[in-house]
Amino acid sequence: MIITLRVYGILINEQRQVLVSDEFIRGSYFTKFPGGGLEFGEGTRDCLKREFMEEMKLNVEVGDHIYTTDFYQPSAFREGQQIISIYYFAKALEPIQAPLRDKPFDFDERELKMYADTGETETFRFINWEDFSSATVSLPIDKIVADMIKEKY
Repeated sequence: MIITLRVYGILINEQRQVLVSDEFIRGSYFTKFPGGGLEFGEGTRDCLKREFMEEMKLNVEVGDHIYTTDFYQPSAFREGQQIISIYYFAKALEPIQAPLRDKPFDFDERELKMYADTGETETFRFINWEDFSSATVSLPIDKIVADMIKEKY
C-alpha cells in the first residue's frame, strides 16, 4: 500500500469568497482547493507555500489547521494507493496576480498551452460565500472540508 499525502489551502478573501482551482486532469474536470502533493523531506506547511507559489506565483501565510483525513480514501487516479489530505487556512501576503476566472473551466491560452505540454491544466476563481458549498467542489475529502467551513465559519 502506498500512501500519498496532499496538502490544501483554504483561502477566503476580504469579500468572503473562497478560492478554488478548476482543473482538467487525466481526462476529467475537477473543482478543488489549491494545493498538491507533499514532496520527500518537506513539511506540510512548506508544501502548501510551495504549491501556491508554483500554481499561482503567490506568497501565502499558512494559518490554522482545519482537517486531516481520518478515514480510508482510495486515490481517484492511482489504483492501490491511499490519500491522506491535510487542510490549512491560507492568507495571501500580496495581491493575486494569477488570472482569475468568473466561470468554471474557463481556460486561457496559457493554460491551454499547459494542457498541450502535459495533458493537464488548471485555472482559479473565487466562489461567493453564499454560493459556496460541498456541491461546488469535486473531491470527496474537499466536500467534507467545505461542509466544515460552512458550518463553523
